[in-house]
Amino acid sequence: MTPHSTSRHLVPMHRVSLPESGPPRRGTLATGTPVWLISRHADVRQVLMDPRFNRSSLYGDDPPRLLAVPNLLDNPDGLLNQDGPAHQRLRRTVQRAFTPRAIARWRPWVAGVVETLLDRFSEQPRPADIVEGFTRPLPVSVICRLMGLDHVDGESIRHWSDHALSGGAHTAEEVGRAMREFGEFAAQLIAERRAAPGDDLVSELVAAGDASTGVEDPQLVSLVCGLVVAGHETTMTALGNAVVYLLTDGHAAWQGLAKDEAAAATAAEQLLRTVPLSEGRILPGLIRRAVEDAEIGGVTIPAGSVVAVQTNVANRDPHVYPPGPPDLSAPLPTPSVVFGAGPHHCLGAWLARLELELALHHLAARFPLLSAGFTPDTISWREGQMTRSPLRLPVTW
Repeated sequence: MTPHSTSRHLVPMHRVSLPESGPPRRGTLATGTPVWLISRHADVRQVLMDPRFNRSSLYGDDPPRLLAVPNLLDNPDGLLNQDGPAHQRLRRTVQRAFTPRAIARWRPWVAGVVETLLDRFSEQPRPADIVEGFTRPLPVSVICRLMGLDHVDGESIRHWSDHALSGGAHTAEEVGRAMREFGEFAAQLIAERRAAPGDDLVSELVAAGDASTGVEDPQLVSLVCGLVVAGHETTMTALGNAVVYLLTDGHAAWQGLAKDEAAAATAAEQLLRTVPLSEGRILPGLIRRAVEDAEIGGVTIPAGSVVAVQTNVANRDPHVYPPGPPDLSAPLPTPSVVFGAGPHHCLGAWLARLELELALHHLAARFPLLSAGFTPDTISWREGQMTRSPLRLPVTW
């Protein structure tokens, strides 16, 4: 299977059937590894914030087999797989750049990127592919400008990202080769910015890492690679799947997005909550391991157990959120866990929110009569990755 194949009937991500939330229950990963599935909103938050469940123990003695083919998530040097002081030390090197205040300063130029892409898109013959013309290049353009990578070939970034979060589309050898190339690129970039710092995130990372005791170059390499991938892969997926929903089942909300950025921000939160990035076929949730016995939702999880925190299911917990289609004009009654919670809460959450908000607002304002040249049954899907998103979406206006 390739990232661009469709070998089975697929429904749009907002129509994907998810399990009902309930007490912790036993399950099995695709690799055969036993796992405890945590699905209720309160239980999910408890596990993600409880130090008795961590990531680093997944790579210690007797590591469980999580993925059939390793990818970027499996790197023990990565920020995701550190805990405690080591995690905080690494996180401090980058978190200042992703605070809400820092993100607010980027709003004008992110809006500028959105407008430039929409200017180009409006000149294309109709029907035009909104994935190639907007939802894919937007997050790539933003993260490249933020990290000072405008000189880098976008196809290289796309190639590395496809392999970094591969979910079966590539062999272990192909992933390994791509990750070595990606790591060599990041190492060279770090050396260049150390010698000649600029006004970009990589230069900030290098300076912060060099000023901090215990942050080594392999960890900086992992940070750079992780930011490049996370900075565009998940946002691209969320935006593409949001467009699918808004031009099909949720089309009644389209013109409301054009009202103002605040209306689009409210809609974005609901879309992030209800339109999952993944079906959970490769991994059913965020993976942790219990380092001691812990009671979750009235069930004792034994030490050493692998736990999958099902944020997609928790975000539809009927005890927390109204069941059924989301009301895109209604603020969330409780913050979702789409970006996780606790020490590993997604660093890029505010940037992703900003991009989705501005993309949806400006798109609806520029194209109030945008309509789909596709149906839910004719969408080509990008498969074989940890996430699933539309490969092409013809639209007209």
